[in-house]
Amino acid sequence: MDTPGDGEAEEPGKKPRSFWKELPLLIGIALVLALLIKTFLVQAFSIPSDSMQNTLQQGDRVLVDKLTPWFGSEPERGEVVVFNDPDGWLAGEPTPQPNPVQRVLSWIGLMPSAEEKDLIKRVVGVAGDTVECNGTGPLKVNGKALDESYVYPGNTPCTVDDQGGQFKVTVPEGKIWVMGDHRQNSLDSRYHQSDKNEGFVPVDNVVGRAIVIAWPPTRWATLPVPDTFDQDLSAAAPGALGLAGAVPLVFWRRRRLLTAAGGRVSGSGTAG
Repeated sequence: MDTPGDGEAEEPGKKPRSFWKELPLLIGIALVLALLIKTFLVQAFSIPSDSMQNTLQQGDRVLVDKLTPWFGSEPERGEVVVFNDPDGWLAGEPTPQPNPVQRVLSWIGLMPSAEEKDLIKRVVGVAGDTVECNGTGPLKVNGKALDESYVYPGNTPCTVDDQGGQFKVTVPEGKIWVMGDHRQNSLDSRYHQSDKNEGFVPVDNVVGRAIVIAWPPTRWATLPVPDTFDQDLSAAAPGALGLAGAVPLVFWRRRRLLTAAGGRVSGSGTAG
């Protein structure tokens, strides 16, 4: 029979590693996770100008959804999107020089990168849409007026006192037409119609949709699609228009032929 004194001495438990030895590993894991989140899920961007007032103010930090584009989702009307400079839209704009800490934070997505040339605007037209401005507005998409309550107070939806403010464009496949909410202070698609994309932004340049204002805390808010975009703004396909126009013509022609044929049969029968 074993006695308590007969058994082997119990091995003492392993000494836990020092916190300071674990810290580099924890930091490394956090950096990898942050980098993955920035690359595939969400990235923070800073608002550098007043072109989206009052929806966005200069200095706001927004979180941009980068996940849904990976599954084939494309920008929709009314969304606020961040996109890479299509063709020198930011030419001449000063580039800030970040310090080493800011560089690290931008690399992991906690701060916007100073080297990336990104803009933020609202999508007004998608492929196939006809967007137009006449006079001071309203802005129309496929002939239907938008009720743009988000436009900066005192601004008109369309402008008449500058080049580019009056236009009528049809958005080609793979492109979008964007405009700032501060219409009289936004160099958007209207003012780049002479570039290689004719003012349109390639969908491939879109980083993602801005979904929430995350900073400062007093400005926290989501960025939903305005109600005016809930109306049916679909562009009628040319084929559908042709079919709609052809149907009455076919019925009219058929009725005429039947009437004429009926008269000949009746007359022939009577004469015989």
